[in-house]
Amino acid sequence: MAAQRNRSDQRALVLLCLFLGVPWKAEARQIRYCVPEELDKGAFVGNIAQDLGLEPRELAERGVRIVSRGRTQLFALNARSGSLVTAGRIDREELCAQSARCVVSFNILVEDRVKLFGIEIEITDINDNAPKFQAENLDVKINENVAPGMRFPLPEAVDPDVGANSLQSYQLSPNKHFSLAVQSRANGVKVPELVLEHALDREEEALHHLVLTASDGGDPLRSGTVLISVTVFDTNDNAPVFTLPEYRVSVPENLPMGAQLLTVTATDRDEGANGEVTYSFRKSPDTQLLKFQLNKNTGEIKISEGLDYEETDFYEIEIQAEDGGAYLATAKVLITVEDVNDNSPEVTITSLFSPLTEDSPPGTVIALLNVHDLDSGKNGQVTCSITRNLPFKLEKSIDSYYRLVTQRALDREQVSSYNITVTATDGGSPPLSTETHFTLQVSDINDNPPTFSHISYSTYIPENNPRGASIFSVTALDPDSKENAQVIYSLAEDTGQGPPLTAYISINSDTGVLYALRSFDYEQFRDLQVQVTATDSGDPPLSSNVSVSLFILDQNDNIPEILYPTPPTDGSTGVELAPRSAEPGYLVTKVVAVDRDSGQNAWLSYRLLKASEPGLFAVGLHTGEVRTARALLDRDALKQSLVVAVEDHGQPPLSATVTLTVAVADSIPDVLADLDSMKAPGDPDASGLTLYLVVAVAAVSCVFLAFVIVLLALRLRRWHASRLLPAVGGGLVGVGASPFVGVDGVRAFLQTYSHEVSLTADSRESHVIFPQPNYADTLISQESCERKDPLSLLDDSKFPIEDTPLVPVSSFSLFILLKSYDCFYFLVCIMMA
Repeated sequence: MAAQRNRSDQRALVLLCLFLGVPWKAEARQIRYCVPEELDKGAFVGNIAQDLGLEPRELAERGVRIVSRGRTQLFALNARSGSLVTAGRIDREELCAQSARCVVSFNILVEDRVKLFGIEIEITDINDNAPKFQAENLDVKINENVAPGMRFPLPEAVDPDVGANSLQSYQLSPNKHFSLAVQSRANGVKVPELVLEHALDREEEALHHLVLTASDGGDPLRSGTVLISVTVFDTNDNAPVFTLPEYRVSVPENLPMGAQLLTVTATDRDEGANGEVTYSFRKSPDTQLLKFQLNKNTGEIKISEGLDYEETDFYEIEIQAEDGGAYLATAKVLITVEDVNDNSPEVTITSLFSPLTEDSPPGTVIALLNVHDLDSGKNGQVTCSITRNLPFKLEKSIDSYYRLVTQRALDREQVSSYNITVTATDGGSPPLSTETHFTLQVSDINDNPPTFSHISYSTYIPENNPRGASIFSVTALDPDSKENAQVIYSLAEDTGQGPPLTAYISINSDTGVLYALRSFDYEQFRDLQVQVTATDSGDPPLSSNVSVSLFILDQNDNIPEILYPTPPTDGSTGVELAPRSAEPGYLVTKVVAVDRDSGQNAWLSYRLLKASEPGLFAVGLHTGEVRTARALLDRDALKQSLVVAVEDHGQPPLSATVTLTVAVADSIPDVLADLDSMKAPGDPDASGLTLYLVVAVAAVSCVFLAFVIVLLALRLRRWHASRLLPAVGGGLVGVGASPFVGVDGVRAFLQTYSHEVSLTADSRESHVIFPQPNYADTLISQESCERKDPLSLLDDSKFPIEDTPLVPVSSFSLFILLKSYDCFYFLVCIMMA
């Protein structure tokens, strides 16, 4: 049943890979498939004929075959069905170990087209391996005097599967003395540890049996167990301690057998048998243990077998130090194998097309070569070359393939055959090389124009470049010789409107180097299209053109520009109001800024650079909104000064700052209490303005006095009428009741003429906002005259500050004006009473 379920899971995984877009093409000549491991021989992988645009019968006719470097073939072509199938059972763990992604790459050659197609097949993992411990039983020795909380390392389970099918968790059988802790290393490996929860008593129980279970996350779930026997010992107070928790060493791969790598050292402060330390390998795969030899008494590690970088370039070994009692310690030994240039390049002639007709145009493929070096790094970087006097050249193809093509026309009357030697040299020290010889027969002409190495070019130029700087270089090659091979570069005429192209760019006629005649500004234009003409010196001359696209890169050369608040022209700073009743998060204002740059250089961030009351206000990082960070307290000052910095994300970043002043108050008396402490500046203009305001206050006072007298007259008249006509029910017929009734009526009247105050931070002047009165609401009903603050002058909902013009007055004048209103209000209340 399990086998049938496994096969069904494999079929489902194959269908899933096909459904996800198999094959999926990363480029024109790359085909990818996805199959699960453990498929039977001949299992379908993909319809290669369809993906190559061929019929199944054309696979054999066109010479389609798999090309590889001689490794064991895991896949084969089915010529009858045109599909790619498995050549045998594939074990992902054997092929790729525990790599996160297992990809098998090879090439398919369509011989009649001389085309190579890269094939990548990803082998996906199935849960065919259960977690397994190195041993089925483990003995742990613990002294009875070990304090609770002590941790003891446990062996790790190994699961060759990857992803969810790999080791996921550990579980410990229930026990009143011990618990399990799992540590995760930097490489993701989970390490179980036995934690002592309660003190041990050897006289009560000398041996504890535990079961450690390791489980993976596959479906079906697989697990492995190890039996842990904990033996309780007496009196061993100190555990061995390594001098280093991790030892690192790098050795060349050609180190002889028996050579000493390093010596690990652990010390134990105990004496006698409890202080004698012995060393052993704690846990490593068997293949690694065979490579090294550990002296259990000295801790000396030697090489027991030859190292091969191409086989394994890194070893991780855990060394365990155990004293004569029950304590032990572990340390890691990380051995890095350095590559030595011990492999010569290998050159394989995949295809050879001989003989070749003499009228073959330049670029005709002569041979297809595969170059490979088993070494890595510079030792594995291979360069190929041929004799310079031959009319051929090598071109890099895909992967490690080179194409040998004709560079100019061939003449059979001059040379009828060529003995070609291809030399492959690696970058090692000393370098190793390999020569491959073959003969090309010419079976039995044509001038060539200069040719560029690319169809088009593109380059990126940072703005603000210096004038006359070299910005790009184009190169055209002419396979001819002497005058016919001398290339002259020039710029094609610009047929567009506007300044000519030569006002911006020039070119060196001999080298093809482009120069900038002016400094470019990204904010003016962002790209230029240039046509470069390469002309040889032949008769008649031949030429070719290439398009060069010059893209201007933005530089961070513009500082952020603050749009709001607008910087004042009189040297003062703008003022924002915040009521004392504002809750945390109350929006006080918003800083708005822009940056003329683009991209990352125009990304702006806001931050509070300085505040007179830290922690009271917060600025949105990306929005620039200034909000209260906490509730306003009575001890908070009326005037709060904030410095907001706006910074872009360029390199180096540019920034601008703006200073905000926030006035905090719930009512006018709170504002006046702080204004009393402010002294008016000795400014003659301010004193003149104060004179005008005093006159205005006197006029307003007269109006208020007249209003009060009229109001009293109306009240007396009404009272007198009610005494003369008691039968009318206490009212006058046809006369409407005054909307201003008693003190509430006066309050309503004064509230319609409420004022808003804005204080500046530096000029010590105030701004009084006199909103346009709403005459339609002057006479209000008595129901609306509820008990309100008689001078709610900071009501933002009625008269927004940003919509009302500001009239600057001195703090002293404002004080006189507001005090006058308070006096008149008090007088009216007395008279109404």
